[in-house]
Amino acid sequence: MARYLSIAAALAATGAFAITPEQMLSAPRRSTATPNSSGEIALFSVSEYSFENQTRSAAWQLLNLQTGEITDSGLSASDVKEAVWLPGTDTGIIYINGTNEETPGGVTIWIGDIRSPSESKLVASLGAPFSGLRVANTSSGDLHFLVNSLAYPNGTAYPNGTAYPNGTAYNPESVPEPRYSGRLYENIYPRHWDHWLTKERYAVFGGALLANSSYGLANTALRNLLQGIEFNVTRPESPVQPFGGSTDYDISPDGNVFAFLNKATHLNKAEFTASYIYLGPFDGSEIAAPFNGPDSEASAGGHKGASGSPTFSPDGFKLAYTQLDGDYYESDRSKLYVVDISTDSGKVGVSSWKPLAPEWDRSVGSIHWAPDSESIFVSAEDYAITRAFNIPVSAEETFVPERLTNVTSVSDFSVLPDSSLLVSASSVWTSRDFYVLKADGTQNVLFSSLDLDEALAGLGSHTYEEFFYTGSLGSELHSLVVKPSNFVKNKTYPLAYIIHGGPQGSNGNVWSTGWNFQVWADQGYIVVAPNPTGSTGFGQYLTDAIQGNWGSYPYEDIVLGWEYVKENLSYVDTENGIVAGASYGGYMTNWIQGHDLGDEFKAIVTHDGISNTLGAYSSEELWFLRHDFNGTIYDEGATYEKFNPINHIANWSTPQFVVHNSLDYRLPESNGLALFNILQSKGIPSRFLNFPDESHGVLNVENLLFWHTEIFNWINHYSGVGGKLDNVPIGE
Repeated sequence: MARYLSIAAALAATGAFAITPEQMLSAPRRSTATPNSSGEIALFSVSEYSFENQTRSAAWQLLNLQTGEITDSGLSASDVKEAVWLPGTDTGIIYINGTNEETPGGVTIWIGDIRSPSESKLVASLGAPFSGLRVANTSSGDLHFLVNSLAYPNGTAYPNGTAYPNGTAYNPESVPEPRYSGRLYENIYPRHWDHWLTKERYAVFGGALLANSSYGLANTALRNLLQGIEFNVTRPESPVQPFGGSTDYDISPDGNVFAFLNKATHLNKAEFTASYIYLGPFDGSEIAAPFNGPDSEASAGGHKGASGSPTFSPDGFKLAYTQLDGDYYESDRSKLYVVDISTDSGKVGVSSWKPLAPEWDRSVGSIHWAPDSESIFVSAEDYAITRAFNIPVSAEETFVPERLTNVTSVSDFSVLPDSSLLVSASSVWTSRDFYVLKADGTQNVLFSSLDLDEALAGLGSHTYEEFFYTGSLGSELHSLVVKPSNFVKNKTYPLAYIIHGGPQGSNGNVWSTGWNFQVWADQGYIVVAPNPTGSTGFGQYLTDAIQGNWGSYPYEDIVLGWEYVKENLSYVDTENGIVAGASYGGYMTNWIQGHDLGDEFKAIVTHDGISNTLGAYSSEELWFLRHDFNGTIYDEGATYEKFNPINHIANWSTPQFVVHNSLDYRLPESNGLALFNILQSKGIPSRFLNFPDESHGVLNVENLLFWHTEIFNWINHYSGVGGKLDNVPIGE
């Protein structure tokens, strides 16, 4: 810790920054806010890390939606894992306690009232680490709920020969210890992101809390809703990993029908991204079945890719969801669809399948129905900002929705009873804003982290700019510019040129605890973050144009962006600039290293980036490589060799800092080690940073501080911002 503080003190003495990595990482982190049924109060969580004590504190808080006042909810953050409002009440709550005194590794469900949370009652004891609570109030007063957990497969056994309990939830604390450590696979896709696959898969479970027994758990306990689904290639799994959660499933307002998304069971996960929406009756009278899979109207129309966000309308008669067209392309346009739902004779039926705003050239994110079930509010990335939009169910195919929000990016939002929106937002300069957006477009700002968090004091939109320039394909491209908080006119600052990942991604106006543009700028740089070919939020053509062109159009766009900065931003010192990027941004910094632009930078930072495209085939997401490089590694016409950074070793000369983590199975660490070894053998100043406990990104807050410190120490030395390089690497 002393080293971190000494660097901060040295920089502070020079006036080089306004917010340090430590300040940013220790500032409170707030969740999005969820309103109660009347729209008077909202519940959210907040956590804060102390580097001094090496502890994290947390709390559940209430936001008054009329006054903006924030108060403690009375819920114990150390006990309450997640909480939702109890349907049919105004202040009732139902929550999951993360511990279970009866079953180690299990959880419990409690019901109470936010006005007196200490009087909450234990209603269910669950024998596994369930999460993702969704609840519906039935006509009888019973509560039907959904949760998810890893579950045992059917018809197999433990390594010691004991039979698995078919389809039941998996509790790792009760698993017999195997006598060997070997993993045996006969199918493609043995690991993903940061874990090796086991026999267990995630499943959605349904349960009932009975009103006539003080909401005790029904004798049927929990039922695995994926049971009975047939498969011939890929076993059913929902939520879909590694990022799936409670938005992957939903329950109708009357509690009679459930929906979840599931990977295509006839396609392997390594080469295809397809998933479908399954529907089923809550009473278990039918096995859940997909309505947009093979042989469906959606499939016949060419919509075969990944599905998402199944969401029932408030009246329960409709279901909205998203789907991509391509079945091995994760960044195809996410389109919005709606279907009618019926439950005649106890059977779940689907009809009137309809795309909404199919000609709108944006990808739909989250889905929220209007109270009257006649329109749908959605989020979508739009020119580096995630915004909210409204789409009527009756809209014509040519309908293009208008922006409802601007300036800051929507993290999520909820629809209030009067159809106004409670928005949780962030931006480059604020970690969390809460505001209510009225139907007439007026905003009632309830809270901003800038007003409460001491660590963020002095930040604001004055540091943020953007510019547009002509790209390699002739289209207008966008770039963010972030200045130091204490920016001085008529002074120049070295360029920090930051390339985004994806490659189908973007540099957006959003807060981040990883690549936080304001923290980078406050080291004494002008951050320029371009959105070249491949970027999302600017139209599907720009996103798609990177296919088979990783090192051509995007590189040319990045060069053109750098030239624009050099010629037009007089306060930017390009002579002493650095370039940095992660994931595809890491690939691009490796590509830049071997090309002319690399000579224009004093230092390079590469985080988990491909240095050898042939070696990238050790990834599990082969569908990604197949799409972006125009085929498999053995297909004629594929572009692996054409855009392989390692083929340009002869041109490498710029000092380079390499980060590659051990648990990044999509881009194995051997790729980063090979890059580092080549740099070292060529005598190019270089360092290698590895986190054995991190995956593609860095999540642990102490690791993040170390990541920031070492990277800034490197770039500040070579750009001239921070002086002498501190030499404390491990070993020789």
